[in-house]
Amino acid sequence: MNAPGPAVGVVVATRDRVESLATALEHLTALPERPPVVVVDKGSTDHTRAMIAERYPHVRVLAPGEDHGPLARNDGVRAIGTPYVAFSDDDSWWHPGALARATTLLNGHPRLGALAGQLRVGPAERPASLNATLAASPVGHAEDLPGPEVYDFLACAVVVRRGAFLEAGGFHPLALSGGEETLLAYDLAAMGWGVSYCPEVVAHHEPAPSPSEERTAAMRRDELIGCWLRRPLPLAARRTAALLTEGGRDPVARAALRGLLARLPAALRLRRPLPPWIEEAARRVDGQRADEGLGRDERQVVTHDR
Repeated sequence: MNAPGPAVGVVVATRDRVESLATALEHLTALPERPPVVVVDKGSTDHTRAMIAERYPHVRVLAPGEDHGPLARNDGVRAIGTPYVAFSDDDSWWHPGALARATTLLNGHPRLGALAGQLRVGPAERPASLNATLAASPVGHAEDLPGPEVYDFLACAVVVRRGAFLEAGGFHPLALSGGEETLLAYDLAAMGWGVSYCPEVVAHHEPAPSPSEERTAAMRRDELIGCWLRRPLPLAARRTAALLTEGGRDPVARAALRGLLARLPAALRLRRPLPPWIEEAARRVDGQRADEGLGRDERQVVTHDR
């Protein structure tokens, strides 16, 4: 990019996690790339804003006043204005040099709408199991993209092209607790943008150890919402029937099903099936997950506190 100013900024969404946010901002504001940082405070009742004003006065704060989950990231993208936007959670950050490398890749690949980086977890820098899954993506590797095409990523390890993100509508308003990344990847692909896994771009995450049952139910609900929004109706019906069967013995599944049924009319109104070639690739990804036994557990551990 030849435009003046920084090429990449960072958007962080937070709520009532002032101590972990302070650690994340310490890392983000020390990056050699010196990216502008926007924090979207989703109605914190602790001293989040006072801490930022005192310790990180150059960090911009947006305060929409309500907690709308991942939609806070949309607010941050609209506000930040840089050509590329990296997301961080309030307990994650980018490794030094990662954003410079992401900028080089995005500059060199005009069709690249989003770049999924490698995620390392906890003090031991353990590679997230999703890294290997993305590296072995069955979608393929287009010549004009820097890595394998993927239909999944973790939002705390992705850098997006701002124009593509906004063109695709950003994160979907019905997927507030899980599956929003896959929905965004689908929508980018449907518009002709590529999403690639690039392991040389590294993010770090230190999540809390385990999700609540409420969070687990919300994630399962929203994964199915995404299926009703974009995938074939028979597939969505089968997955919903499986959740119904599971609900007979599992209160978490029952809670997920109740949430799904409440949102299903809106999902059907907003339904936009994938183009056939993307649906075919999505089915290959489904097969990969089934073959690998890619569990929900680690993804919940990594993402439950967003």
